[in-house]
Amino acid sequence: MSRIASTRSSRGRARAACTAALLALVAACGAPLPAPAPEAVPAVPPAATTVAQSQRVLGDLATVLAAGDAALDPAALATRVAGPALAIRTAEYVRANATAGAKPPTALPTGDQALIVPETAQWPRTQLVVTEQPDDLQAPRILVMRQESARDQYHLWGWARLGQGVQMPLTADPSSGSPELAADAGGLMLTPADALTQYADVLASGDASASAPLFAADFFRTGIETARQTYSSAVESVGTVAETYTPQLDTVVAMATVDGGAIVVGQLTTVTTLTVSQGSLTLDPTDAALSGKSSVTKNLTYTWADVLVFYVPPEGAEAQVQVLAGEHARVSVSGE
Repeated sequence: MSRIASTRSSRGRARAACTAALLALVAACGAPLPAPAPEAVPAVPPAATTVAQSQRVLGDLATVLAAGDAALDPAALATRVAGPALAIRTAEYVRANATAGAKPPTALPTGDQALIVPETAQWPRTQLVVTEQPDDLQAPRILVMRQESARDQYHLWGWARLGQGVQMPLTADPSSGSPELAADAGGLMLTPADALTQYADVLASGDASASAPLFAADFFRTGIETARQTYSSAVESVGTVAETYTPQLDTVVAMATVDGGAIVVGQLTTVTTLTVSQGSLTLDPTDAALSGKSSVTKNLTYTWADVLVFYVPPEGAEAQVQVLAGEHARVSVSGE
């Protein structure tokens, strides 16, 4: 038995030696074994959120809005509302209290008709939600949702009312996402930043603006002009009215449309100043609550947050820039 075991052991050592020699020969003559490759990076960034994630965000927003609106307390909104949306809602709570609930906060449905999700792996991120029609039968809203960093929640940054009869341009399916565009992106009739800046000039100068021919007639401009005329008529016997429109260029966000154009979102700050040359102006309950004054004898200044959503056609198109949605909301009042 011991001799058989010894023979087997010798044969095993011989086979091992041959195998080792063969491996050494292969290693010497062949190509080196490939190193493991890193995971491939997708050529196109993914959609920033899935549809299910977006709908969960909207559900959370609905809960937060309901709590804030019930208490008329802006502190209850902090986890899901920011930017001009928070400033507007805060002023609306003041208005609701000042009018004993006769003028409640703007209805903001969170059910979606359409989602426009960015195709990006970067932050900050913005997605747009075209809502269902509110229960009060007003126009659907476009909710502007922003996430500042990977650690932050999505917040409602702003909202705008969809213009009557407006058709939203086609965008990519939310499962794949729409490419984000820089504020100075070319290939468009106007860069996204220029669309906001030049529209502000149209509001200020009307048809006399050099940019007026680039923009289609729209409900927002009509509303601004009508309100300005109303103020002028109301104070013509005691003073004058002046209004300025300042583009907030750091708020501009743009996403590509299927036809090579862009949906552009941005904010204007409108300041309306009523200068009193004689007598006084008596303030309504909301203005009195926001300013802390019941009347003024020198001036009255309104500050408005304007959230605008444009469609900018591709360069060379015959179409005009179109205002898709807009919101003009009083956020502060001061005077003396």
